[in-house]
Amino acid sequence: MALPMVYGGPGRYVQGPGELSRQGRYLSWLGCAAYVLFDRGTEDRLRKQIVDGFLDEDLSEPFFKIYDGPCTEEVVVEMAKEAQAEYCDMVVGIGGGKMLDIAKAVAFYAELPLCVCPTAASMDGPCSAISVLYHEDGSFDRYLMLEKNPDLVVVDTNVIAAAPLRMTVAGMGDALATYFEARSCAAAHGTNEHGGASGHLALVAARACYDTLMECGVAAKRDLKKGRISPAVERLIECNILLSGVGFESGGLALAHAIANGLTILPECKAMHGEAVAFGLVVQLRLERAPELDQVLEFCQRVGLPTTLEELGLGEISDDDLLSVADATFKNERNMANEQAKVTKQKLVQLMCEA
Repeated sequence: MALPMVYGGPGRYVQGPGELSRQGRYLSWLGCAAYVLFDRGTEDRLRKQIVDGFLDEDLSEPFFKIYDGPCTEEVVVEMAKEAQAEYCDMVVGIGGGKMLDIAKAVAFYAELPLCVCPTAASMDGPCSAISVLYHEDGSFDRYLMLEKNPDLVVVDTNVIAAAPLRMTVAGMGDALATYFEARSCAAAHGTNEHGGASGHLALVAARACYDTLMECGVAAKRDLKKGRISPAVERLIECNILLSGVGFESGGLALAHAIANGLTILPECKAMHGEAVAFGLVVQLRLERAPELDQVLEFCQRVGLPTTLEELGLGEISDDDLLSVADATFKNERNMANEQAKVTKQKLVQLMCEA
């Protein structure tokens, strides 16, 4: 029996300068008493904006939860209980990828509406119905598949532009893989992150990621260095967060993300998620003998994304550790099943060394 086409996306997506301080108008659609999650650094910078935005719309002063630890299942279950005990009627996550994963999982377990407000365009997770759970030591645990996507995503481009440039470049790495993984998933007749087949909309969004990066990526990085929020920057932020979010989730993941997850077992790997995905993509394209490999390598070089083990800081990695990474990669069974080109663990180790 053929799989049905399944598409998912956020209930509403808002992007523009200053939108974080105006989010109260959108949150009033969801409830009036928010459980707001920050990490310490984000809370110090943005708390006043958030409170003012709530009070401007006659919302209750939110319950703030400050947390800097890993996104583990035990932690999010306890937070969900706290949100319910405080009579909150919505969850708001403000921060980077880890904090948004926490907010998603808390909303899921507490059965509350969710708003996410990314403070960096470092990955494509904000729009997705997926929370990535980790073990206490920071290694990958599993994907928590949520019942629905966030009800609201608010992206303040002033906040994104103020984030470290490396984070936005890492987001380019995540978005760069979207098209190639979706293409592989479709060719393999695989399943997307909703458990269905990818449709035309997902593939169009995924292709738009690649085209946007080729057209705007280098210029956007240059403008961000100068502190300018140009049309190229706005397009890049939309690409990293919205287009890639829709593209990967409804299009499917493959080898690039499996490798990125496999690399998390190495304590010495300090790469950001999107940086690891960029490396994984190079390996995937070599395996597939894809004609776009040279263009991808050139783009990565121009914006500063790693394409080799040495550039990931793993130049001295042992053969045993590489085999362990390959073992961990193959545990991402759905992603590996979506890879159109078949590969063994030994071949994967060889490709990682050759990248």
